[in-house]
Formats: sequence, structure tokens, C-alpha cells
Amino acid sequence: MNAPESAPDAFALSAAFRPATGTMDEWNAAYVRVEDYLRAHRIHNRLHQSRLILQVLERAAVQHAESPAANPSALAAQEVEALMDAWFAEMLEERDQPHERIAVDGRLALLLCDGARRWPYAFLDRQKIPADFTEAMRTGVIQAGPDLAVSSMVPRPIDLGAIPEAAGETIETIEKWPILRTLLLWLMFAGALAVIFRMTR
Repeated sequence: MNAPESAPDAFALSAAFRPATGTMDEWNAAYVRVEDYLRAHRIHNRLHQSRLILQVLERAAVQHAESPAANPSALAAQEVEALMDAWFAEMLEERDQPHERIAVDGRLALLLCDGARRWPYAFLDRQKIPADFTEAMRTGVIQAGPDLAVSSMVPRPIDLGAIPEAAGETIETIEKWPILRTLLLWLMFAGALAVIFRMTR
């Protein structure tokens, strides 16, 4: 029987990763959580995935040793978010921007330049980042537009033409004369009956 595709990564990780707290099932769940998160960002290279997952879980294990009651999967998710924020901020030179801005700009830039496919080992790497990858990421950043300017809009009357005006005057006249309104309704009723009578003959 062939081993699952992810087995080599799991075996290599288990040999290097020995958390002091938490159960094996909890850390396996954290592994899958980070793996799925990387796949959502189109990081499909298995070797690079394994390196990143090990890095994230090691950071999460340090946090878990200080707070054993915390969920390893939640800690791993926080650590991968922090790693990505720091990496995007450095790549895009947005170190002073809030998390939301960095997260949106970084993910959009990575998607627009197709970085996960063209540079499969560069994502979250701080040492061997190709210059063309950095340039492509920064080119894809959303540039802020000009400052919003306050403007004033003067309300203008709506010209609906002669027909709506005549219809409005007719309705107003009918409303003023209830007898005329009743007579008009009876005429419409009689006309409808006449049409029905002709259709049934």
C-alpha cells in the first residue's frame, strides 16, 4: 500500500518537532490548519510547505508552553498571520500600516504577480527573495487615490414632462369630486363587463 502523499512531510516534521505541551492530536490538527491556510494562498510546493509549517508550529509551541490552556490550532493560526503580516509589510514597505491594510495589499499583490507559482520558494522567505519577485509584488500594490474632497449638490426639480403633469392634475380633480370618481369607476366597471360579454359570445 502506498503511503499518503502528505506522509513524508509529516514524518520529517515529527522527527524535528517535539512540543513540550499539548497532545499529538492537537498538534496534528494545528499542522492541518496551517497546511490548509498555505494552500488557500496557492502555496502548493510540498517542501516549502513543510518548512513553513515547521516554522509556524515551533513559534506556536513556544506560545503554548506559556499558555497550555490555549488551543494549538488557534495559536498556529495567529502565528502564521503574524508571519505573513511582517513579511508583507517588509516586501511592500508598509511597516507602519494597520493589519487590515497589509493583509489586503499583500494578498492582492501576491495574487496579481502569481508569486506562488513563479517563485515557489520565496513566500515568507527573508533571506533568498529574488529581486524580480520583490519588484512584481510592489508593482501590484493598490495605490491610494487622491484625498476625498467635500462637494455640495444643489437639489433640482425633476421635469417629468407634460403627460405626468396632466395625469397628476386629473387625479387631483377626481379626488376633489367624489361623485365624478364614483361615476368614473362605474364606467370602467361597465366597460370591463362589456368586453367580457363580447369575448364569451
